[in-house]
Amino acid sequence: MPALYSPEWVDAFNEAVADLDAAAVETGASLSADRGSFRVDQLLRGAPDGELRVTLVVEDGRLHLEVAAPGEPSGVDRADVTVSLDYSDAAAMSRGELDPADALVDGRIRVRGDLAVLVAAQALLVAASERLGGLQAETP
Repeated sequence: MPALYSPEWVDAFNEAVADLDAAAVETGASLSADRGSFRVDQLLRGAPDGELRVTLVVEDGRLHLEVAAPGEPSGVDRADVTVSLDYSDAAAMSRGELDPADALVDGRIRVRGDLAVLVAAQALLVAASERLGGLQAETP
């Protein structure tokens, strides 16, 4: 199984959600989420190859991931919300071993920006979870 956010993992994620109609998912919405496009940046410390910036992009009713090292241009002017956390915590959340709300309360996650967008993104990831089954469960 490829490592979380490796090129192979991102390709598998994007392939799994390619035909998911994000516009049909009830997200609980904010103005940013309601317009049908938003970006959520995850800044990950301690990844195997150093720090990473992973962007969940929602546009035109579709979602996909983009990955760049911090400081690399990613075509993003700004994210609607930015989440900072350790890579190990991101992997544990991907496997379902760490509840995001608990990690937030414990200070393991820092959030800046539109929290309603984060809620909308979480709703999309929950909707996509059936498609991601093995990819998430087997993430090292």
